[in-house]
Parts: sequence; structure tokens; C-alpha cells
Amino acid sequence: MATRGSFWKPVLIAASVAIFIAALGGSLTDTGVWYQGLLKPSWQPPDWLFGPAWTVIFALATASAVDAWRNADSRAQREWVIALFALNGFLNVLWSTLFFALKRPDWALIEVVFLWLSILLPIIAFWRFARPASLYLVPYLLWVSFAAFLNLTVVRLNAPFS
Repeated sequence: MATRGSFWKPVLIAASVAIFIAALGGSLTDTGVWYQGLLKPSWQPPDWLFGPAWTVIFALATASAVDAWRNADSRAQREWVIALFALNGFLNVLWSTLFFALKRPDWALIEVVFLWLSILLPIIAFWRFARPASLYLVPYLLWVSFAAFLNLTVVRLNAPFS
């Protein structure tokens, strides 16, 4: 049986990492003059919705990480859990860097494919040993699918970028 400390340790670590990634990505998300000047589709959600949506997504990703970690059969499997979430966190921050900091939605559109795959891969990998962990990531995959289409539309409406 797990001790009280071992129960909370993965929760605290996963939550801390998720908060760090969210804060870093958020700090790179500048919705100022340049972003407001972009042509956007009429169906884009209002700006205020992105914060709550990402909060739910990061909470579910944290739950996924904890569930996958706890249900992993071996140290090697737990290391894969960490690697998959680390890759996803890196790609999540990279997308914000490309789109907002570098003002290159066209590059972000290429990168979002890798971000999307970094969500699909753990869904598939965790299905064998931690199905809830897989299911917790489905809203994230759906949101990034929508965001990728929005990214594509912004590129089409505003290209070329330089």
C-alpha cells in the first residue's frame, strides 16, 4: 500500500510542471497590437475563452500524467510517461514561441502537427495500461485539432509572414 507521501508526490510534481508550462506558454502569448491586427475568422472563440480552456486542458493532462505514472508496470514505463509529457510540454511552449513571440503563424502551423502527434502518442501508449489517462487527453487533442485549423485559417488570411 502506498504511503501518504508517495500518493501526493506524483500529483504535486505533475501539477507543478503543468503550472510551469502553462505560465511559460502564457508569458509568450502576446495578444497585443500585432495579434489584434491579424485577420481572424468569424468563428474564432472570444479571447477570454482561451484561458479557461487551457486551464481545463492542463488539469486533465495533470490527471493523465498521474494516472499513467501510477499504473505504469515498470520504471522504464514511468520514464516513458515522463518523456512523453516532457516532449509535449516543449512542443506546447514552442508553438506559442513561434506564433506569438516570433510572429510566425506559418511556422507554428508546421509545428502544430508535431504538437498534435505528441498528444496522440500518449493516448495510444497509455491505452494498454491506463485507459483513463488516455481519455483525459482526448479534450486536449480535440482542442489542438481546432487550434490547428484556426492557425491554418489565420495563415491563409494573413500570409505571407516574414
